[in-house]
Amino acid sequence: MQPPFQHDDLDLPAAVARARPQLVEFLSHCPEWLLCTAQRLVPEAALSSLAGIAHPREKISVLLDLLEEAGPAAWKHFAQSVCMEYDLPLDLEVLLMSSAGEGNFSQTEESGTDTRAQSSVPKGSARSRRSSSSGSDKDAKQRRLDACVRYRHLLVSSIRQRYGSRRAAEAQEQTQPLPFNQTFVNVVIHQSKAPRFKERAEKPREEVAGAPEAEECADTAVKVSDLLCSEAPSHTTKVIFLFGKPGTGKTRLMHRICQKWAEGVLPQFLYIFLFEFRQLNLLKRKLTLKELLFDMFLQPEDSPDAVFQGLLENAQQTLIIFDGLDEFAANMDVSSSSKRSPALTSPLSISQLFAELCHGNLLPGCTVLVTSRPKRLPDFLLCTVGVLAEIWGFDHERVEEYVSHYFCQHSFRERAIAHVKNNTKLLSMCLIPALCNIVCICLEYLLLKHQMSVELPQTMTQFYIKMFLIFLNKQQGDCAGDEETQVNCNKKAILGLFDLALKSLEEKKLVFYVHDIPEDVKEFASLHGLLTVFEVKTSGTCPEAGYAFVHLSLQEFFAALCLMVSRRVDKNYLKKKFFLKSKWTLKNETKTEFMESFHIFLSGLSSRECRTFLMLLAEQDEAWVQEKQDVILQSLKKLAATHLSGPKVLELCHCTFETQNLEVAQHIGSLLNFKYEFKNFRLTTLDMSALVFVINSSQDLICLDFAGCLVDTDCLEVLAGCKNVEHLSFRSRRCGDDFAAALSKGLQGMGSLKKLELTGGSITAEGMTGLVQAAAQCLQLEEINLQGNRIRDPDGKRVMDLFSKMEKLKKVEGDTMVIYFSGTSGTAHRSPDLKLEEKKEENKEHIIPTRHVNLCLQDHRLLSQHAKMIVAILQSCPCLSEVDLSGNKLGDEGCSCLLESLPCLSISKQLNLSQNLLSVSGICSLLKSVNTCQKVMEVQVSLCHGTAVLRFREDREFASLPPREEPVFSTDDQPHGEESQTPTTPQKIRLTDCNFQASDLKNVCAVLKECGHISELDLSQNFLGDEGLLQLFQCLPKLKMLRSLKFNNNQISLNSVFFLAESLTAPEHIKTMSLSLGHPQVVHLTFWERVSSTSRWRSGSLACPKQEGRGQSFSLRDCRMALEDVTRLCQILAQCPQLTEIDLSGNSLSDQSIERLLSFLPSLCHLTLLSIRKNSLSPRCAVLLLNSINLCERVRVVEVRSSENAFLHLGASMQSQKTSCRLTGCAIGEGQVEELCSVLEQHGWLAEVDLSRNQLGDEGLRCLLDHLHRVPGTCSLNLSHNGISQDGVLHLINAFVTSGNTTEVQVSLCSKATLIIKLTSGGDPRKILRLAECNFQPEHLEKLFLLLERCTGLTEYTSSNNNMTVQAAERLLHSLRKDLGLLKISLEEPWVCRESVVDLLELALQASGSITGITICKDKTLFQLVIRFPPCLEKTESVISRLSLHKPETKHSFCQRLCEKCAQLQQLRWSHMELHEDEAEMLVRIFLPLPELKVFGLTSCSVAPAGIDYLISGLQSCQAIEELNLGYMKLSSAAIPELVLGLCEMPSLKRFILNHNSIGDDGCSRLAEALRKMHSMEEINLSHNEIGDPGLLNLAAVLLEMQNLQKIDLSGNCPSPAGGEKLMEALAHCKHIKELLLSRNGFGDRTAVTLPLCLPHMANLKILHFQNNNIGQAGGLELARALVVCGLLEEISLSENDLGEQSIHALSKGLPCFKRLRRIDLKFCGITDGASKSLSLGFQQCPSMEEIILSWNALGDGGARELAIALPKMEKLKVLDLEQNRIGACGATRLAEELATCPEIQSIRLWGNPVPKGLPETLTSQDPRLCFSFN
Repeated sequence: MQPPFQHDDLDLPAAVARARPQLVEFLSHCPEWLLCTAQRLVPEAALSSLAGIAHPREKISVLLDLLEEAGPAAWKHFAQSVCMEYDLPLDLEVLLMSSAGEGNFSQTEESGTDTRAQSSVPKGSARSRRSSSSGSDKDAKQRRLDACVRYRHLLVSSIRQRYGSRRAAEAQEQTQPLPFNQTFVNVVIHQSKAPRFKERAEKPREEVAGAPEAEECADTAVKVSDLLCSEAPSHTTKVIFLFGKPGTGKTRLMHRICQKWAEGVLPQFLYIFLFEFRQLNLLKRKLTLKELLFDMFLQPEDSPDAVFQGLLENAQQTLIIFDGLDEFAANMDVSSSSKRSPALTSPLSISQLFAELCHGNLLPGCTVLVTSRPKRLPDFLLCTVGVLAEIWGFDHERVEEYVSHYFCQHSFRERAIAHVKNNTKLLSMCLIPALCNIVCICLEYLLLKHQMSVELPQTMTQFYIKMFLIFLNKQQGDCAGDEETQVNCNKKAILGLFDLALKSLEEKKLVFYVHDIPEDVKEFASLHGLLTVFEVKTSGTCPEAGYAFVHLSLQEFFAALCLMVSRRVDKNYLKKKFFLKSKWTLKNETKTEFMESFHIFLSGLSSRECRTFLMLLAEQDEAWVQEKQDVILQSLKKLAATHLSGPKVLELCHCTFETQNLEVAQHIGSLLNFKYEFKNFRLTTLDMSALVFVINSSQDLICLDFAGCLVDTDCLEVLAGCKNVEHLSFRSRRCGDDFAAALSKGLQGMGSLKKLELTGGSITAEGMTGLVQAAAQCLQLEEINLQGNRIRDPDGKRVMDLFSKMEKLKKVEGDTMVIYFSGTSGTAHRSPDLKLEEKKEENKEHIIPTRHVNLCLQDHRLLSQHAKMIVAILQSCPCLSEVDLSGNKLGDEGCSCLLESLPCLSISKQLNLSQNLLSVSGICSLLKSVNTCQKVMEVQVSLCHGTAVLRFREDREFASLPPREEPVFSTDDQPHGEESQTPTTPQKIRLTDCNFQASDLKNVCAVLKECGHISELDLSQNFLGDEGLLQLFQCLPKLKMLRSLKFNNNQISLNSVFFLAESLTAPEHIKTMSLSLGHPQVVHLTFWERVSSTSRWRSGSLACPKQEGRGQSFSLRDCRMALEDVTRLCQILAQCPQLTEIDLSGNSLSDQSIERLLSFLPSLCHLTLLSIRKNSLSPRCAVLLLNSINLCERVRVVEVRSSENAFLHLGASMQSQKTSCRLTGCAIGEGQVEELCSVLEQHGWLAEVDLSRNQLGDEGLRCLLDHLHRVPGTCSLNLSHNGISQDGVLHLINAFVTSGNTTEVQVSLCSKATLIIKLTSGGDPRKILRLAECNFQPEHLEKLFLLLERCTGLTEYTSSNNNMTVQAAERLLHSLRKDLGLLKISLEEPWVCRESVVDLLELALQASGSITGITICKDKTLFQLVIRFPPCLEKTESVISRLSLHKPETKHSFCQRLCEKCAQLQQLRWSHMELHEDEAEMLVRIFLPLPELKVFGLTSCSVAPAGIDYLISGLQSCQAIEELNLGYMKLSSAAIPELVLGLCEMPSLKRFILNHNSIGDDGCSRLAEALRKMHSMEEINLSHNEIGDPGLLNLAAVLLEMQNLQKIDLSGNCPSPAGGEKLMEALAHCKHIKELLLSRNGFGDRTAVTLPLCLPHMANLKILHFQNNNIGQAGGLELARALVVCGLLEEISLSENDLGEQSIHALSKGLPCFKRLRRIDLKFCGITDGASKSLSLGFQQCPSMEEIILSWNALGDGGARELAIALPKMEKLKVLDLEQNRIGACGATRLAEELATCPEIQSIRLWGNPVPKGLPETLTSQDPRLCFSFN
C-alpha cells in the first residue's frame, strides 16, 4: 500500500517546469504585456512562429519557450519585469526571482520546501506600475520576499526539531520506553462521501453528532495527501474534520504531517501551524490572528509585519492544524460570525478565532485541519466542514507491521507476531494503535522474563496496570525487588500523581506548570515517562515549561485509580462520579468533559483481578476495596434497567467487559435482551467483542439488529462466537457479496441462530452461494430474509433451489416472492411452497409436483359457479398445506359446494374462506363440516370481520380413512362393551362477532347437537341475550366432550346470573363458572371430563356420577347487587353441594350484603375459599369478616387487605384447629377496638392476629392492651405500622411487665415500624423483650429502667440502636435482675465498635448476677451478656493467685472482679475485634483457664503474630471446652502444630470450626492426626482452607474412626475428583452424619457418581449441600436417583450445577420420599418448562416443604403455570424464589391468582423476569407477597 505522503526530488529546472501551468494561467490575463516584453528580448525572426497559433494559452506557452531559449539574461529581465509589474503569488514570485539568480531558492531547497503551489489567477486586473517606479519599491518588495523565505526556513527548522527524525532518534535512545511513544505506522482513514451536516444539524443527535452516519462512509481507505489535496473553490477556506476514538493516533498523525512537510512532501503548503487545544486552554486573554500564529507557534526573527503580509497573500498555501477539539475547555458554540470580516487587528478569543478561520473571515483560502474524539460538533462547524474523515486505527496488516517494527531487535520477533495474530481478543485490542503499543510493551517484558509461558491481561484496564508496573520495574532494574516493593517505595509519589490526574480532570486542566506539580511527583513521573515536558507559550515573551500526561487516556486511568484507592473518596462520592448518564446526555457542557474512557477504567478496576493491586495502593484490606468495587458493579446493574440507545448499550457492554464479572454480565445481559438495536453508526472490533461478551454471558436468546451500521469483516469474525443470537439482522446498502462471504464464515458458530435478515443491501445471486453453503451447516436456521438486494427474478429460481437443500429452513423472503419449505430432506425432496398470484390456469402447472403446497387464490373475484372448478383443482393436489380463498364472492352456495367435498380433499393445516359473503346459512354449512370431516379441529367465524377459517388436524392416521357420513361417537343404544374404532378429535367452534340474535340460534343449535366432539364453544360478541343462553343450555347435554363454553358480551341480565348459578346443581358437570356483568361481560364455563373408563360414550353418561374430590368454582364480578339479590344468590349457591370456591370481586357489596353472605357460611358445607376483591370494605366490615370465625367453625384464615380485598379460607372439617386473622391496611382505629376484642375473646383457638398498617395509635393500643388478658389461648398479635409513639411503647412495656399471658414483645419504631406481641395461656416460663430503633430520649429511658426493675421474670432483653449511651447501659444493667435462672441481655449501639475490650468488660461487671456468657461482635455492634441468678458464691482464689503473679497492682483489682464475676462463664464469643497484646494476654490468663468454659469463639479478629501464637498456646488450658471456633482468623499451616497441642488437651471437644483460613494440606494433615483421638467430635468445619487431595486423604482416613460425627463442612476447598472419591468412601462409615456440606469443590461427575454409593449408609442425613461442583447430567442423574434412600432429608442444595433435564426428572420422581424436606435449592441448574410439570408434581407430595429456590433458570410461563397449580397443595410453603427466569405476563398473573388461595405463603420472588412494564405494580397492589424488586 502506498504511503500517505509522496516525496519528490527537488531541483530548480524541475520546479520551474512544474510551475509552468500556473505561470501560463496567470499570463493569459495579460497577453499584450507579455508580447510587448518578448519583442524586446526575443529576435523578431523567432516571433514569426506565433503567426499560425490561434489559441491564446498555446501562444503564451510558446512565448515562454522563446524567452527561455533566448538565454539567462533575457529570462532574468523577463522575471524581474513580471515580478515588478504584477502581484504574483508569493511562491511563484520567489520561484521566478530565484530562477533569475536573485532569490534564496538554494536555502529553500536545503530546507526541503517545495515551492510549487496551486494558486488561482489574481483577483481583478493587473496592477500596472509606472516605468518610473523608484528603486526603493523594488527593494521593499525584495526585502518582504526575503523575510518570508527566511521565516519558512525558520519554520522548517523548528518543526524538524519538534517533530522530525532527530526527535524520534532521541526518543529511541532513551533506555525507558515511553508509553504511547510509538513508531509511526500508517493508520486507516475513511472519508465521508457527503456529510450533509446542514440537514443533520436540525435533527436530534444521539451520541456522536460529529461523526457521519455509517451509510455515508466510503468503503476504501484514503491517504492523508488525498484529504489535503482535495479541491476547493478558489479563495474559499477548506475545513477538514478528522475524528477518531481515543488512542487511534490523531495527535501522532498531526505530528507526522508536520514532519513530512518539513521534508518537502506536502509542497502545496508554504506555511504550516499546529496548535493543541489543551495548550490553548491556558490562554486567558484575547489575541489577534497575528499573535496566534507568531506568539503561540513561532515568532519571525525579523520583519514580522512583512511575513504576516506574505501569509495573507498566500493564504491558499497555508495549513493550520487544531489538534484535540474535544480537549478544549471553553464553550465553543460561539454566536455565528457576522457577514463582515473582523479586522485583522481585532483581538478575539480562541473560540472566536477558530470560528472565524473556519468561516473564512480570517485568512480566507487557507486549509484548517481539526482533530477530535467523537463528540458533538459546534453548530458553526456543521456548516463549514468540507471534508469529514475518521481514523479507524490499524487493520491486521498494520498491526503486524507495527509489532514487527517494535520487536525488530529481538530474537523472538516472529513469536511475538504469532502471539498477537493467534489471539483474537488481543488482535482486536491492537487495532487501536495506543493499545497496540501497550500490548507490545507488556509482551516484550513477559517474553524477556518468561520465555516459555506468556499470560497477558484480559482487559484494557489490566493492560494499563501491567504497563504501569513494567515501567516501575524497568526503571529500577531487576535487582530492585518485586512489583509490590516498587509500589511501596514510591507510594507517596504515585498517590500524588493520581491526585493530580483526578483534580486536573475535574478542573478541565490538561497542561500544568511546574508550580502545579509537587516536586516528588514531577521527578517520579518524568523519570518513568508518565509526564511529558514541552514549551508553553501564552505570550510573545519567553516560553515556560509545561507538563502533561503522555496521553489523555493515561490521565483518565490514573484519575480512576485515585477514586478507587483514596480514603477521602466514600461510596456516595464514588457513585456520583460514576453517574454514566451524565456522560451520555446531550449537553454542551457535560460533567465529564474530558473523561471519554474514565467510566471504562472505573469498571475495569472493579474486577476481581484488580483487587490485589488496589489493596496494595490503598493499604486497605480486601473488604474495603471490594466495597468500592461493588458500588461500580451496582451502578452498572442499575444502568442496564434504564432506557438505552444503541451507542449507550455498547458503552455499557464495554464497561461490563472490563469488569470480567460473569454474574454482572449475566445480570446486565438479562436486562438488555430486548435492547440490541443499533442504527447508523460504526462498530469497531472492540465494540463487537464487548457486545458478544455480554450476550454470551446471558441465558437469554436475543435479536441483534444492525440498521445502517458500518460493520467490517473483522467484526463479523468476532460475531461468529456469539452463541445466544436467535435473530440476526443487517439492513444496509453496504452489505454486498463480500459482506455475505465474510458472514458465511461465522454462521456455523452461532448455534442458536434461527432467523437471518440481510435486507436493503447489494447481494447478488452469486453472493448467495457461499452464504447458503455456510447456512446449510447451521442446522437450526429456519428463516432468511433477503428483501431489497440485487437478486433479479431470473436468479430467483436458482437461489430457491439452493435453499431447498437446507433441512430446517421454513421461509425465504425476497423482493418478488415469499418461499415456504415443508418436509425434510431426509424423507423426500423438499420443494418450495410459492405464494401463487398468477392466473388460475397457471396455478395448476405449479402445484402438481410439490410435497406440501400453500395455495393462495386470494382476491381473484371467484364466484359460486367457480366452486366446482376449485374443488377439481384441490382434489388434484394430494399434499395441500394451506388454502386461501379469501376475498372472493363464493357466497353461501359456493362455500357449501366446497365444504361438501371437504372429506375428499387433502388439506393438512387450514382453509381460509374469509370475505366471501357468508350468511347464517353459510355458517351452518361450516358447522356441518365439523361432523362430516373428521380432520376438522377448529372453525373460526366472524361475520362482522368477514372471517371464516377452518383448521385441520395434521395426524397421518387420517390419510387412509374414508369420508365419514355418520357420527362417529356412540349413540345411546350402543352396547356398553363395544369399542369405537374411529379416532375422536376434540373440536373448537368460535362463532364470534356474528350479530346473532336469539332467533338465529335455533338453526345453529340444531347443527351443534350433531357435533358431539366439540371441546370448546365460543359464542361471544353477539346479541343472544337471556333467551339465547336458555336455548344454548338446552343443547348442552348433547355436547358430551365440551370442556369450555364462552358466552361473553351477549347482553345478558342478572336473571341469567341466577339461572347459571342454579345450573351448578344440574348434571352438566360444570367445573368452573366465571361471570361478569361489567364491560366487557364475561360468561365462561368449564366442564369436567365425562368419558368412561373405556374411552367411549355410554347411554348412562348423562346421569350425574359421583364426584367426590371434584370441587366447583363460582366467580361473579362487576355486578351491582342489592341486598335481596345477594340473598337470592346465596340461597341458590347453598344448594350446590360441590361448591368449593366463591369469588365475588368488584361487585360493590355493602356491609349489609357482606353480613348476609357470611350468615350463609355454615350452609356452604364444602366451601374452602371465599374471595371478595376490589370491593370497598369499611373498618366495621373488616370486623364483620373477622367475626366469621365465630359464625363458622371451619374458617381457618380471615384475611382482609387494603380495605378492598378479603379472603376467607375454610377447612374441610370442623375439628378444632388454630385460626389466623389478618386485617391489614383496613383503617381500623380506636373506635373498632372494643368490638374487635369482643370477637377475639369468643374464639379460643387463635394462632395469629395481624392488625398491621391500621390506625390504632397510642390510644387504640391502650384500649387493646386493656382487653388482652381476656383473649384465650396462645397466639401472636401483629400491630406494626399503627402510628405508635415512644409513650405507647412504654405503655406496652408496662402491660408486658404486669400481664401474666404476655410472653414476648418485639418493637421497632424505624421505617419497619414493627410491633409484635405474643400471648400464652400459661406454662411458658419465657419473658422476652426486644426494642429496636425507638429513638428513646433520656426521659423515656429512665421510665423504661423503672419498669424493667419490676420485671423479675425477664429471660431475654434486646436493645438495638435506642440512643442508649454507655452510662445508660450501666443504669440498665443495674436495673435488670431476676429471682432465679438465666437472663440474656443484648445491646446493639454504635459505641460498641468504638469501645475497647477492657471498657466493654468493665461495663459487663456492672451487671447483677454471675456472667455465664459474653459475646462481643463489633461488625454488628453487638454486646451480649448471659447472667445467672442468684450470683455464684464459689471461690476463685486459684485463678486470682495466678493473676497476681502476672498483673501489676493497678490492674489487679479489675482482674479480680472479672474473675469473680465470670467464675461460671460457659460461653465466650468475640468477633471482628482488634486485640492488642495486653488484651490477648488477658484473654489467655483470665478467660481460657475458667473451669466451666465450654464455648470459645474468636472469629475475624485482628491479632499480632506474636499474640496469635500466645493465644493458641493458651488453648491448652481449655480442658472443658466443647466448641472451638477460630473462623476467619487468617491462620496458616504454621499455626497448626501449636493448635494441635491445644486440641489434645480438650477431651470433651464436640464442635471444631476453622473455616476461611489458609491451613492448606499440611495443616489439614496435622489436624487429622489430632482429630483421630477425639471420639466425642460431632461437628468439623474446615471449609475454605485451600485443602487439596493430600490433606483431604489424611482427613478421610481419620473419618473412618469418628463414629459420633454428625456434621462436616468441607466446602470451598480444592480437591480433585479422585480425592473426592476417597472422601465419599470414608464418609460412608460416618453412620450418624446429619449435615453434609461439600459445596464449591469442583468434584465433577466422577465424585457425584461415588456419593450415591455412600448415601445408603447415611440413614440420619438431614442436610445435603452439593452446589457448584461441576456436576453434569451423568453425575446428576445418579445422585438424584440415590437420594431417595435418605428419607429424613430436610434440606437439599444442588444449585449451580448443570444437571440436565433427565436429572431433574429423576429428582422429581424421588421427591415424594422426602416427607420432612423443608428447603430445596435448584438455582442455576438450567431448568426449563419441560421439567416443570414433574417438579411441581413432586413438590406437591412434600408435606413439609417451606422454601423452594428455582431462581436463575429458564422457566417460562409454562413452568410458572405448573408451579401455580401446585401452590394450593403445599400448605406449609412460605417462600418460592423464581428470580431471573423467563416468566412473562401470563405466568406472573397465574401465580398471583393462585397465591390468593395460599395464605401461608410469605413471598414469591419474581425479580428479573420479562414481565411487561406496569404489571408488577398492578399485581403487587393486589398482593404484596409478590416481589418484583431486587432484594
